[in-house]
Amino acid sequence: MLRREGVQIQRAGGPNIGGFIGENSNMAGSLHGRAAVITGSTSGIGLGFARALAAEGCAIMLNGFGDAAAIEEIRAGLAAEFSVPVFHNDADMREPDAIVAMIAETDDKLGKVDILINNAGIQHRQAVESFPVDKWNEMLAVNLSAPFHAIRAVLPQMKARNWGRIINTASTNALVGTPELVCYTATKHGILGMTKVVALETADTDVTVNTICPSYIKTPLVDQQIKDQSAAHGISEDEVIERIMLKPMPKKAFISIEEVAGTIEFLMSPAARNITGQAIVMDGGWTAQ
Repeated sequence: MLRREGVQIQRAGGPNIGGFIGENSNMAGSLHGRAAVITGSTSGIGLGFARALAAEGCAIMLNGFGDAAAIEEIRAGLAAEFSVPVFHNDADMREPDAIVAMIAETDDKLGKVDILINNAGIQHRQAVESFPVDKWNEMLAVNLSAPFHAIRAVLPQMKARNWGRIINTASTNALVGTPELVCYTATKHGILGMTKVVALETADTDVTVNTICPSYIKTPLVDQQIKDQSAAHGISEDEVIERIMLKPMPKKAFISIEEVAGTIEFLMSPAARNITGQAIVMDGGWTAQ
């Protein structure tokens, strides 16, 4: 397992998935007493977010599907390593009632929700004329409606305490289109629009709402996409990376989990209290062209 200075980001039962939160962070310990809900956080980028916040003393409600034993290992490991309360709720992001119940359980176990990171999402590639209607509806529910239900549930308490941080995970597809990603692109554009409206509705409070828009992040999900694209196009995985994934990015490098987690850290800080309603773009120059 690769080991670097700082805090590792690791999946239970699997290899290091990349990234660390530096020990010399300006945020050190700044989130003690805060509580966060992070959807889709039992692996990949969501787990990276959980580790970043736990490292700063934040209590965590994890969310996501997966092997129960592996999830428990993740939960217990975070709690032990960072000495913060960590719980897990398996709410299905397709079910509004389950999302509201997750927020209520967080209130019960952690006392409040100060931070909400809407990270859960799904993707499906297919041309518009053959795109399955059931897949369209499922993606709308998970990628767009679920963040709405979670935000709606947490806003009253954030406003009442005059502090809150809401971060929505989108992608460059919140800003540009990609063939065969009609629903993914539509939902990510929608997330950005929702971010702007909620930011305006909370502008008279110390609640901020932002959307992060990274291009490809090297996670197990992207590894699977590389394999799928290789099979679909009859080219090698290296060619998929070079000719499809990194082609629109002038820097020709994947975004790392550490970069995105570091951005999340900054958005939690007092220095970012006037950053709201924004698309925080991390795309290696993709949308500068």
